[in-house]
Amino acid sequence: MIRTKVQSVTATSNGIERQQQQQQQQNKKKEQEGSDDKTHKSVYIIFLSLLLDLLAFTIILPLLPTILERYRNDDSSGLYVRLSSQIRYFQVLVGAPDKYSSVLFGGFLGSMFSFLQFVVSPIMGALSDCYGRKPILLISLVGISCSYVLWALSSNFFIFVLARFVGGLSKGNISLSMAIITDVSNVKNRGKAMALVGIAFSIGFIIGPTIGALFSIFTDKTSSMWFWYPATFAFLLSLADVLFVYRFFNESLPQEKRAKQVIGSVRQALDHISVRAIFNFVAVKNLTKNELYCLKRIGLIYFIYLFIYSGLEFTITFLMYHKLGYTSVDQAKMFVTTGVVMAILQGSVVRRLPPHYVKPSAVFGLYLIIPAFILVGLANDSKLLYAGMILFAISTAFVVTCMTTLISEYGKHDQKGIVLGIFRSIGALARAVGPIFASIAFWGIGASSTYIIGGLLLFIPTFQLQLLKLTKSE
Repeated sequence: MIRTKVQSVTATSNGIERQQQQQQQQNKKKEQEGSDDKTHKSVYIIFLSLLLDLLAFTIILPLLPTILERYRNDDSSGLYVRLSSQIRYFQVLVGAPDKYSSVLFGGFLGSMFSFLQFVVSPIMGALSDCYGRKPILLISLVGISCSYVLWALSSNFFIFVLARFVGGLSKGNISLSMAIITDVSNVKNRGKAMALVGIAFSIGFIIGPTIGALFSIFTDKTSSMWFWYPATFAFLLSLADVLFVYRFFNESLPQEKRAKQVIGSVRQALDHISVRAIFNFVAVKNLTKNELYCLKRIGLIYFIYLFIYSGLEFTITFLMYHKLGYTSVDQAKMFVTTGVVMAILQGSVVRRLPPHYVKPSAVFGLYLIIPAFILVGLANDSKLLYAGMILFAISTAFVVTCMTTLISEYGKHDQKGIVLGIFRSIGALARAVGPIFASIAFWGIGASSTYIIGGLLLFIPTFQLQLLKLTKSE
């Protein structure tokens, strides 16, 4: 009987110990995954950093046609003449009128900028996985600041192109910012944190061009170096960004979670810049077959979507000028309207989406952009155009943020940088080539056909994402 009591007490004791161990494991798991749905302070630091960066980046947008016109009339390097002959060839090929040559030239510079981001984003992501986010982010921000210095000193077109080249090679800060957000967030609050990136873009693309327009109005453009003022202002914003990140941002990737080895061979380096390797996420190791499949499908869906999306984004300027006779002020009103819609939605709806609504919301956004394209294509007045562009803005508010949140779930802690870097790289490649094909279609088959066909083609990524069964990393 005594033996039975002892066994009973022992069993009870063992049961209590097991319960305690299970409770400790649950607590540890909660601590690792993040049981708190509050947003980490680093997310707000990254939000402010991105906002400073985007304000500086977008100042040039309304000034670009005037800057290009200045170099057309006075370029001591001769580079403008050589490049303009190539642009002229493309202009004749697609049948664009002469008055759009400056827009096509700006598109060429934009494609170059995006292509450089395609090359650099996964490399910077991989470096940050090994050496930490903060040092690589600071290198990126310092490079961006240097590009504005070159812009301020661009007495000829060669230096101006060099400034854009340096800026494109340094523009890895956005994918790094997303990696940082992934580091400090969990399943509950990651969508909310990613939405802040979208809000930063919306605010930046509203206020930045407005600042640039004010410089255009109040600066004496008869001076050969009139753009020194907006360039210097952009530099000061970027310098403030560098100092802000250096002072307030604490490293988000601890030493024990970092990759043990970075790019160690030519083959590994090619895995970070090869188009085939990027679409196959070759640089991301130790994934299950299903996880790799999901990564590849999301990447392809994002490319198709952004390839078509960026085509409308670029050619809408042609449509507003050519078809509806919009002035620069009319266009500014349109872009401010869409920017405000995106900012409101991302601040009030997207950032509050529960985790299980992220994929359905991305699918909803993709469905919504289809009628947006068709309405823009059929627009013969401002009512239809505004209706289409507002749908376009609503869709954008959901799709990019939600798809970024989806893909951020994949990869270990020491691979988040490379995963998001590759994702950003895929988007940059789409933005580099999409406007070229859209321009050919716009001037070759007409605006209505281009947008309607583009809208119908968007059924492809929409159905693909809807049917995709996601398998997430633990």
